[in-house]
Amino acid sequence: MGTDVAAAQLQVLNLSKHYHGVAVVDNVSLTVAPGEFVALLGPSGAGKTTLFRCVAALTPLDGGTVVVNRRELHTLRGAQLCAARRDIGVIFQQFNLVRRLTALHNVLAGRLGYVPTWRVLLRRFPAADRQLALACLDWVGLLGHAYQRADRLSGGQQQRVAIARVLAQQSRFILADEPVASLDPETAESVLDTLRSIARERGIAVLCSLHQVDLATRFADRILGMRQGRLLLDLPTAQLSAVHRNLLYAAAAPEAQSMQQRSTPMPFGVL
Repeated sequence: MGTDVAAAQLQVLNLSKHYHGVAVVDNVSLTVAPGEFVALLGPSGAGKTTLFRCVAALTPLDGGTVVVNRRELHTLRGAQLCAARRDIGVIFQQFNLVRRLTALHNVLAGRLGYVPTWRVLLRRFPAADRQLALACLDWVGLLGHAYQRADRLSGGQQQRVAIARVLAQQSRFILADEPVASLDPETAESVLDTLRSIARERGIAVLCSLHQVDLATRFADRILGMRQGRLLLDLPTAQLSAVHRNLLYAAAAPEAQSMQQRSTPMPFGVL
C-alpha cells in the first residue's frame, strides 16, 4: 500500500493534533515518494487542512513526527527550519497571490528564502532568479502573461502562477490544499494535469487534497482517505471501490463500525 519508508520524500509517523481536547488529526501515518502524486480524500472537517499545516510546520504537533527530505521538521529551529521549509511548496485553494503585483513578481516570491531582505523590499532580485521565474511561468504556459497583474488573470491562470511560484522555490515536496475547489471542471482538470506532470517529469512528491473523487481516480497514483481525523484508506488508485467511498463519506462511520462488530474482513486498503 504505502511507499517504502527509505524511499519516501515525506514520512509522517503517528501524527496527532488536538484543539480544545478534540483530536483533529488522530495518530496518522503516511508516506509519499519522489515523483508520486497522492490524492487525499475525505469529507469537510476530516482534518485534511490541519494535517497539511502540521506537515508544513505551520503549527506545532501534539505527537508524532514529520520527516521531509530526511529532516525531522519539528526538531529544527531558526535558520535550519527556514532552510527545511524551502523544500515544501504549498498551493492554496485561493491562490494566495498579491493581486496588485505582476505574475512575474508573484513567482519571484518563491525565491524569498534565498535572497537578502533588502532585495525583497526593493524588488531587485538577481538576474538568475528572474530568469528562473520566467522559465517557471513558461513551464505552466503563462510566459506571455508574465507582466500582467494577478488580478487581471482568470482563476485557472492565477492557480498556475501559484504553481510556478513553488517551482521557483525549487521545492522537493508539494502540498496542494484543495487547489481546484474554486475552478470550473475543465480548468480543474488542466491544473491537476500540471501537478501530475510536475510529479512525473521533475520527480517531485505531490500530496493533493480533493473533494472530487472522480478527479482523484483520474489523476492520482495513490489514494489516501481521512475521516474524523483518522486515516482510513491507503491504496493504489485502481483499487478504490464503492465500499471504500462509503467508508469515507455518508455511510462511513456506521458501516465501518458494523463490519468491526461482525468481525467482517475489511476491504483491501482500509487501515
